[in-house]
Amino acid sequence: MDSVNVPLDQQTSDDNSLFGGNMPFLDHLEELRRRVLKAILAVVVLSAVSFYFSEPLMQFLIKPLGDVKLHVTEVTGSFYAYLKVALIFGIGGSLPVIVYQLWMFVSPGLYKSERAMILPFILISLILFGIGAGFCYLVVLPLALDFLIGFGGEILNPIITVSSYLGFAGMLLLSFGFGFELPIVAFVLGKVGIISSGMLARGRRYAVVGILIVAAVLTPTPDVFTQLMLAGPLYLLYELSIIVVRITGRRN
Repeated sequence: MDSVNVPLDQQTSDDNSLFGGNMPFLDHLEELRRRVLKAILAVVVLSAVSFYFSEPLMQFLIKPLGDVKLHVTEVTGSFYAYLKVALIFGIGGSLPVIVYQLWMFVSPGLYKSERAMILPFILISLILFGIGAGFCYLVVLPLALDFLIGFGGEILNPIITVSSYLGFAGMLLLSFGFGFELPIVAFVLGKVGIISSGMLARGRRYAVVGILIVAAVLTPTPDVFTQLMLAGPLYLLYELSIIVVRITGRRN
């Protein structure tokens, strides 16, 4: 039998996987723990590297503010602000490692030819994350800032702390970046047979509710404007995920 058409768990004796052989459930959890720890280690290392470049990264993040000045109200405020900047870019920069660990965890349940797609998989993940974060930085963040800061008109003079702004901007950027990974997650789940395009299509009404809830949780402010700016693209990506799973999902 051609090995390309045989699931990888029948081609290898490697039991350190989600689908490998007769691997006990606790060993599956141990494998998952190892993958998560590697992803966390990547975040820590890249955050440390980003901290060295935190000043130019800070200037990049505050650029959408324009002429609005940021303030520090605590002695340690500046230090924690740069630390937060490093963490934001550390999480975003570790995306290739996170995606790789996810792929290695589920790949033993795929065919050998499907497992060889790791490099295109990581590349597409990076592109989608970049599109999501870029869309947020260039479109959503400036619009949200203009709306929220200008909401007080001439009556209220906002005093924005650097901590509150970085929390707002960082959460939005990461939310959009990882939110745009929805087709990738659907692709993986479809490949291992957990979901199907029909299942996603039938669950549209529940998906809308779930997307609105996720947008409300991920956006750092309670205003509906910012939440809808995230919920709209997420729903479009959900529809794209249905198409992706329909084309690439496991038939049986």
